[in-house]
Amino acid sequence: MDFLTSKRFVTTALVLLTLLNVTLLSILWLQNTQQHLPGFLSIGHKFNRRPSFIESLSLNESQRIRFRNLRSEHFRKVSPEMENIALLKKQLVEESLKDKPDTKKIEVLASDIGYQQTIIERELALHFHELAKVCTSEQRDSLKKVLDRIATHNHFMRMNRSIELRP
Repeated sequence: MDFLTSKRFVTTALVLLTLLNVTLLSILWLQNTQQHLPGFLSIGHKFNRRPSFIESLSLNESQRIRFRNLRSEHFRKVSPEMENIALLKKQLVEESLKDKPDTKKIEVLASDIGYQQTIIERELALHFHELAKVCTSEQRDSLKKVLDRIATHNHFMRMNRSIELRP
């Protein structure tokens, strides 16, 4: 009898694969349902997750708590504008795909999106100021480098996306 076709081997392989799948699903479920704990890796972007740059700032525990609170407060504050931008962009796409789009309406929608984005950018600058107030002078220098790197990276990512969309 051939080993790979034996009933015992096939049964054992199926049981092992089932156990591995259940283990993997359990790990994924735990990672997505647990609050972020120090030393516990989470998958996906969550607003309450500690950003990776916090470790490079060498913050003490009270500073970390203050950073986390400021971040949560910031995201709560700008979420209405983010939702408004999403709705306005949806309306913009719908208008753009009409047989005869209303250019005046497109202009108004684009201006409204720009206004909402202005509010978000202003709040972001104030948020960065609040974060900097929590830091020591050495930590501020590190924070500036990190924020410069993030801003430059995001700018280039947007540029690359717009270039990729061009025919």
